[in-house]
Amino acid sequence: MIPVILSGGSGTRLWPLSRSSYPKQFLPITEEKTLFQLTLERISNLNQSLINFQNPIIVTNENHRFIVAEQLRQQKVTAKILLEPVAKNTAPAIAAAAELALSYGEDPVLLILAADHVIQQQDAFNKAIEVGLIAAEAGNLVTFGIVPNAPETGYGYIKANTTIDKASDNKTYTVEKFVEKPNLETAQEYVAEGSYLWNSGMFMFKASVYLQELEKYNPAIGKSAKDSIINSKNDLDFVRLNKESFEQSPEDSIDYAVMEKTDKAVVVPLDANWSDVGAWNSVWEVSPKDENGNVLRGDTIIESTNNTLVHAEHRLVSVLGLDDVIVIETSDAVLVANKNKVQDIKKIVEKLKSTHRSEVDQHRKVYRPWGSYDSIDSGSRYQVKCIVVNPGQKLSIQMHHHRSEHWIVVSGTAKVHKGDERLLLTENQSVYIPLGEIHALENPGKVPLELIEVQSGSYLGEDDIVRFEDLYGRV
Repeated sequence: MIPVILSGGSGTRLWPLSRSSYPKQFLPITEEKTLFQLTLERISNLNQSLINFQNPIIVTNENHRFIVAEQLRQQKVTAKILLEPVAKNTAPAIAAAAELALSYGEDPVLLILAADHVIQQQDAFNKAIEVGLIAAEAGNLVTFGIVPNAPETGYGYIKANTTIDKASDNKTYTVEKFVEKPNLETAQEYVAEGSYLWNSGMFMFKASVYLQELEKYNPAIGKSAKDSIINSKNDLDFVRLNKESFEQSPEDSIDYAVMEKTDKAVVVPLDANWSDVGAWNSVWEVSPKDENGNVLRGDTIIESTNNTLVHAEHRLVSVLGLDDVIVIETSDAVLVANKNKVQDIKKIVEKLKSTHRSEVDQHRKVYRPWGSYDSIDSGSRYQVKCIVVNPGQKLSIQMHHHRSEHWIVVSGTAKVHKGDERLLLTENQSVYIPLGEIHALENPGKVPLELIEVQSGSYLGEDDIVRFEDLYGRV
């Protein structure tokens, strides 16, 4: 079996914590580990005496590739990172992963998982995977349906061919049909009827079987995926799909492209406290609560408050006399919302986009392949950043047309390339980089390098960088 983790979403409904440059799957939403890392952990906790695992395939995009690589490193997981040049929905992404898996010379079963789900009952998940594996090895396309505990209108549903036997945890059912997100009355009818499950977006099948069914129902997707793998390139830890080939693919979900059409679809019920944490009320639902139903993260003080989520990242947040609210504090934005209105956060995000606000895309802290920087303060002609360079990493050899820079080392060791000079700086030492000077910064040590950068000049945008050489292939 090869796990395939789809990690291309933007998660804007969890703004301001989740943003397009650093979406929810890479954030510690419900625990100290990120949702992506919890997914990796969930795979590692499967019964590996029954299942022969190969390293997972992670499907992501160019902007998130180094975040994926770093979080894999933190979890000590080795994986193939497959880079989509453009987003084409799940059917092409899974097809490319299937072609990559087949290129290894075998025909493995693929376990398709989203990077941003919460599953709280590992044992129930393990059992469902074991049941699904038997069906997948027999040539079926397996999907996992969540046993509903409420008439949810935010999910699509899968109708099984008969009433679900909730007392049995080792059954598969033929899929009668997939249905779209219903209204409340219809959802209530589905739950009462007993043969409907929530569509989780998790699947399992042999790589060849999926591609064969794709060839029947949407051959253009299959051809594009195959061509994009044949013409792919290896780049560091990444496999870059050929852009020209992948762009030719129609954009479609696996549900529409294959699962709704195939006669090989079966569903395995999963009752494991699952959530796609698609909105802040979902985060509240799956998180541990105090005696008043409150979920508190960070530095918080509350009084006369009930059934509320407070998430504080950078400062004290106090809430007095409010019930059923969501309060999210980040370094550059604060959200206060009624818990029953959080689905409308997309309207706030749309307004941010329409006014070209940076808060929709970037956090104040920005992650780079070499580490991160946090914009501490700025004015019309200055900017102050805290820069962290990971051990062994190096910024590009570069210069700026419009700004000079002053670096002060706070901790660690900095190897500085400044024109013809090579300097080694330690704590409390500094260097000045004049406007137009070719320079680079490197951490040759074993611990993170932290420094303060003071920029001054007429233009301080990130696009005032001329790169001469870069380890990470950036232009």
